[in-house]
Amino acid sequence: MKRQIKKILKFLKKWFIKICSVTPVTKKMALSLSAWWSKKRYESRFYKKFQVDDKIIMFESFMGRQMSCSPKALYLAMLDDPKYKDYVKVWAFKHPEDYEYLTKNPNTVVIKFKSWQYYRYHASAKYWITNSRIPNEIQIKPEQVYVQCWHGTPLKRLGYDIKHYTGSKSSTEDLRKNYTIDAMRYTYMLSPSDFYTEKITSAFNLKALNKENIFIQKGYPRNDFLYAYKEEEACEIKKKLNVPEGKKIILYAPTWRENQHEAGVGYTYSLGVDFDRLQRELSDDYVILFRAHYFISNAFDFAKYNGFIINASDYDDINHLYVISDILITDYSSVFFDYANLNRPIIFYMYDFEEYKNQMRDFYFGIEELPGPIVKEEDGLIEAIKKAGEEEFVLDETYVKFNDKFNPYRKPCSAEVLEDIIS
Repeated sequence: MKRQIKKILKFLKKWFIKICSVTPVTKKMALSLSAWWSKKRYESRFYKKFQVDDKIIMFESFMGRQMSCSPKALYLAMLDDPKYKDYVKVWAFKHPEDYEYLTKNPNTVVIKFKSWQYYRYHASAKYWITNSRIPNEIQIKPEQVYVQCWHGTPLKRLGYDIKHYTGSKSSTEDLRKNYTIDAMRYTYMLSPSDFYTEKITSAFNLKALNKENIFIQKGYPRNDFLYAYKEEEACEIKKKLNVPEGKKIILYAPTWRENQHEAGVGYTYSLGVDFDRLQRELSDDYVILFRAHYFISNAFDFAKYNGFIINASDYDDINHLYVISDILITDYSSVFFDYANLNRPIIFYMYDFEEYKNQMRDFYFGIEELPGPIVKEEDGLIEAIKKAGEEEFVLDETYVKFNDKFNPYRKPCSAEVLEDIIS
């Protein structure tokens, strides 16, 4: 009965907002009313009801989509350290049934994202560790600790640094408001470099919130695996993905475009590359791992490419894809900052560079600092791939300077970070 009532209320809420979305003014009023109601409900049902437990830690990655990134690294570090054995480690997922295996680990609990348990544990966990924003209605208590790991060093501008947001769901004002609501709750942010600290401070408007000194700058926990993986682990990952033996591996990981959105579907991605041509010219020697951004909602069917393209978009941990890849191709995604730790070839395929720079995001630094060739048309892309695959790769001055600036630590840091976070 309660479940039916919940479904009915959810349905009514959805249609209330839809009906009120006829004009920008009524839509804004509806969203504000919905946000107020959600916050009040959280306050009465969870915030005031549950006491904080110093030995409970909430983990979440990409809003419950994965077990990956820095939250995963910190969780694994806790499992390896006896002093954290008594802590209850709670993971939230959109599909918790896919992660039941985690409950075999000591004191690990798996729950559903945005369920009753999800809000209950946020009200009672001493520590929250995530790499994305948590729901606005969740309020933090003075004794709680919110650790925002975020999910990458930015090339493209974020938050308050975006002059005009072109996404379909949020105006620039709404985007900044959401960043502020989340940032006001932060206790710590993790940082891999001076550059990151400076730009994230600006993007999240931290100085205005008196939070410019919340950074733990010791490296990025999510990169720990890149420094410590073993070759047999890489072989197992290749087997799991059914990568053909003897082929060089290209990881193609483009970012999303906020101006590519379909009502009722979400953000989509229009493939900016002719895979038929790539197959004709490269399939004898290469295989491509295609990795879409987690925001992308449209599905990709690569069945006709007979193993030349492997869709790895749903593979949780991109670190596994990094370590088995010989070449990375990306555009404006932050993946190249992490991949550069491996000192392997990177190709930047920026077929829509002018549009992206001038009409969408713009960048935090000039593309001349990027650690690899910049290609804007397909002929150049194929040429760059063949060059990277056939010639012995040598770090040039640009690549070395890039790593010194953006990846200055280059060593496992999770254990050190936990020491600073957990009192």
